[in-house]
Amino acid sequence: MPMWQIYHHEDVFTNEEKLEMSQLITGLYPFLPRFYVNVHFHDLSKDSFYNGGEVTKDLVSIQVDHVARQMIDDETQKRFVQKCKDAVEPIIKRHNLRWEFYIDQTPTELWLVDGLVPPDPDSDAEKKWKRENRATPY
Repeated sequence: MPMWQIYHHEDVFTNEEKLEMSQLITGLYPFLPRFYVNVHFHDLSKDSFYNGGEVTKDLVSIQVDHVARQMIDDETQKRFVQKCKDAVEPIIKRHNLRWEFYIDQTPTELWLVDGLVPPDPDSDAEKKWKRENRATPY
């Protein structure tokens, strides 16, 4: 699972932009079942988003948690971060917003999907999950 948490001032992004961004983000993971990719938009009210101890309206904060796959080497990490930037920055910049971004990696041993331990990468069971776009017993 990659889980993207996107925090922003309320009413910054239209529903169409949220859909566009979620589709671009999902496209970053062609090797995973699509249902693994979660994108959550958090519309924060004007009194709920602070930066540097002050209310902010011009910042987007993106937190990504990777569980399904781990990026180990520096080059892979740099390439993937650049792909993430290329996917979301054009939409954010439409609104002249500042943004920050980070990825955290959680061990796969701490992950369940519908109560199931996800199958090994590229296994027949994971290929089935990818084809059916849902978790099923294996």
